[in-house]
Amino acid sequence: MAASVIGTTIEWYDFFLYGAAAALVFNKLFFPDSDPLVGTLLSFLTYAVGFAARPLGALVFGHYGDRLGRKQLLVYSLLMMGGATFLIGLLPTHATIGSAAPLLLTVLRLVQGFALGGEWGGAVLLVAEHGDASRRGFYASWPQTGAPAGQLLATGVLATLTATLSEAAFNSWGWRVPFLLSGVLVLVGLWIRLSVDESPVFKAALAAAERRRTEHGVPEKPPVLAVLRDHWRDVLIAMGTRMAENISYYVVTAFILVYATEHADASRQAALNSVLIASAVHFLTIPLWGALSDRIGRRPVYLIGALGMGIWIYPFFALVDRQSFGAMVTAVTVALLFHGAMYAPQAAFFSELFATRMRYSGASIGAQFSSVAAGAPAPLIATALLATYDSATPIVLYVVAAVLLTVIALGCAKETRHRDLADTEAYETDPASADGQPAHTP
Repeated sequence: MAASVIGTTIEWYDFFLYGAAAALVFNKLFFPDSDPLVGTLLSFLTYAVGFAARPLGALVFGHYGDRLGRKQLLVYSLLMMGGATFLIGLLPTHATIGSAAPLLLTVLRLVQGFALGGEWGGAVLLVAEHGDASRRGFYASWPQTGAPAGQLLATGVLATLTATLSEAAFNSWGWRVPFLLSGVLVLVGLWIRLSVDESPVFKAALAAAERRRTEHGVPEKPPVLAVLRDHWRDVLIAMGTRMAENISYYVVTAFILVYATEHADASRQAALNSVLIASAVHFLTIPLWGALSDRIGRRPVYLIGALGMGIWIYPFFALVDRQSFGAMVTAVTVALLFHGAMYAPQAAFFSELFATRMRYSGASIGAQFSSVAAGAPAPLIATALLATYDSATPIVLYVVAAVLLTVIALGCAKETRHRDLADTEAYETDPASADGQPAHTP
């Protein structure tokens, strides 16, 4: 749990740090010739590029993670993410090297996205395949706390710097400090990850596959092909359930920095502090939602979060428009509570959809391919809607549409909390019985 949480915290810190910087400062440093809102759109476009690389990371890391093991690939993902983030902190701006600056920024963002595409599935499986099956939802939800912890850390560092530095100092050199800090964090995470043993479920599945190969001459199919052949329905379910969770998160935590400062005339510091406080609550409540999913199931908890988000998103913007710090904190905190109800059971839910020797590939493909259509364009679409209509109503409808897609996907899914992760075979055309048990156990 510690290895997964610390690793995912560092990776999400790196990823979210870019998102916050894209909203606050990259438009001025890398796209200085554009209108402020257009510059923000361009900086969010480079932000979205990171999501475009995540499916490729899911394919590559998933394939080798199912062949070589979870631990080894998690070390690689951490080094790639940390290295790219550190280099962003050293990057010359447009004023120094001209158009090469945004180009290099985009390349490093692609490396970040590639690394994160492989991180999530491995970190979740490392815990899910180690823990007690009856508390899998609780244990597997802990790597999910890496997202709010990373958001908390990234926003906290930025909030501290913007509070202590003048705007000129922050734009000159202060923005680099959080990116360079990533180098130190990666060394800590690497030390912890190297001390963890490989997943026992994976080692057993690997030994069984080796026996089949030597005794019967049965070679294994590539994990990605096996996922698409045996689990295509589960991949679509995973992608559908991600829509509301992913879109709402980036609207609530990244786009709010634009909406609050450009539309609601709130201060940048107030917006950052609101996300900071709400992320702390988000971090504390995710394991509670995970534990609840062990008692009543993954689907009911996920549904609570999706429907809650669909209902809350209109009051969310209405509260931000009130230009009150307390109202803004309430808006973001409640939104992230509902997000946590979706995000917490997601880790166990996706792990339980796939068989062991294709689980890294399946969980990663389902999670990361959906991010291209969901989280990647969410701040971009929300900013464009705000620029076009000068109103939050189209953004509310956008999030509600995502909620409807997630509710439909949950309606097509079966409950998975009783499935045995040690089942090394693919679930057949009848994925589960009425009570959620595997259709067969070899």
